[in-house]
Amino acid sequence: MANTAAVIAEHVRASGAGVVFAYPGDPVIELMEALRALDVEVVAGTREGTAVFMAEAQAMVTGRPGVCLSTLGPGSTAIVNGVAAATWDRVPLLAISGQIDAGREDLVTHQVVDHKLLFSPVAKWAGRIHPRSVDAVLRKALRLAVAERPGAVHLTGSAETFAAPAPDTVVTTPPLDGAGGGVRVHRTPNGPDPEALLRSARRPVLLAGAGATRCGASEALIGLAEGVGAPVVVSPMAKGVFPEDHPYFAGVLDMACNKVLWDFLAGADLVVAAGFDPVELIRPWSVAVPVLHVDTTPNVDQVYPSACEVVGDVSTSLEWLANGLRGEPRWREADIAAHRDRLRTAYYAGRVPGRLNPTDVIDVVRAAAPPETVVTCDVGSHKLLVGQGWRARRPRSVLMSNGLSSMGFGLPGAIGAQLALGDVPVVALIGDGGFAMAATELRLAASRGLRLAVVVFADGSLNRIELKQRALGYPGTATRLDDVDLVALAGSMGCAGVRVTSTAELEKATAGLGCLTEPLLIEARIEPGQYEAQF
Repeated sequence: MANTAAVIAEHVRASGAGVVFAYPGDPVIELMEALRALDVEVVAGTREGTAVFMAEAQAMVTGRPGVCLSTLGPGSTAIVNGVAAATWDRVPLLAISGQIDAGREDLVTHQVVDHKLLFSPVAKWAGRIHPRSVDAVLRKALRLAVAERPGAVHLTGSAETFAAPAPDTVVTTPPLDGAGGGVRVHRTPNGPDPEALLRSARRPVLLAGAGATRCGASEALIGLAEGVGAPVVVSPMAKGVFPEDHPYFAGVLDMACNKVLWDFLAGADLVVAAGFDPVELIRPWSVAVPVLHVDTTPNVDQVYPSACEVVGDVSTSLEWLANGLRGEPRWREADIAAHRDRLRTAYYAGRVPGRLNPTDVIDVVRAAAPPETVVTCDVGSHKLLVGQGWRARRPRSVLMSNGLSSMGFGLPGAIGAQLALGDVPVVALIGDGGFAMAATELRLAASRGLRLAVVVFADGSLNRIELKQRALGYPGTATRLDDVDLVALAGSMGCAGVRVTSTAELEKATAGLGCLTEPLLIEARIEPGQYEAQF
């Protein structure tokens, strides 16, 4: 008879998670050993808060649940931010925390935190592992994590529980996909028919979100855009779901050049919101254009009104809408190209000649990175420019936290992605504030010989907040960062490091980006003036 830990480990392995990210503690020793015995690698982060980001990024690139472990007390409280990030970023995550034995939980206070109360507000479910029900609990946890909209599930178990014998069972993994293939139409009384609505539109715009990525809707998006002759705007976490070199690509919403995109949407006569999740909106929905809601879930957010909803798998729904839609393109490609020219002009506004600008860093790194490169982006002023300016060539190639928008994701996210992807090159684009939150994970990257490049936009400031203070007429308070020699820091962690202050130096530093043999940190000393012009 297997113990409870062994059953959990079998479920984790069957889910496709070859790596579990953890910070060890007494209660989870038995579980870690069960994972090791099944060849599921347990990778220790420098702290729990970065380990959970690694698991989230692994799920982002694979579409399967990421898994992380923590111990009790401070170990569990340390993963709350990452659990919340996965839930708001709509990423499937299984988080398991140790706990004191159940017989003492109500009597002992040392390191005891009520996990049900702690995680219920930030997870889809906060459950408890018991030997008699462990199989059903793991099936429920994994299925719930991937079900639309996906997110984090948290489970609690004690050392006593993990070591206890469990009933014999044949582990079977539940379906680990989201929406089904059916399509349902919901309309207000006497509301419009979705096909007629799209057929009658003269200037429709497709707005694709992360739900389209989860449903593998790239081909369906391209087919509908080309069939109708309609431009496609994407949300930041959906970058790559529609090719950004396609003549109908029209930009990324709520990143840099925000006004240009919102003005563009306002000029449409129909917005087809395809898997678009309002969790990514930084500013309120501000256009009065009719919306056709196409998503795996009904329009329960009501951030925008929609008299007609097409609910089901986004790819299937778009294919159904596109069926039979032909004729003259609604938009001329020249008009979309003119819009992209306006977007490009706005994107480069504020560049300071002779200095290393944020857009210079993005352009040089994108040009040097191999086409298959996956990029992770931390939160800060640079994220808004990366979100608009980094040209994505395929889905799941740009990873960012844009639901919870948590700083500190970029570096551990790059490590998690690299461990999941193997030889695929990974680049992390990080502000110096976000880098400071996770810098010691460079040592893990070095010890694993990862091929990742870490580019730090170094300006010595928490720029987004500093700009907002300035806009209110306040002096900068608690936003300046002490100068740190990041090259020396990289060396102390076993990584290569280089400092650049010009485009030419950056081009030289990135010349071998596709053939790294060890982690490389590039400290890019940027001129932040462009941020002020942008935001």
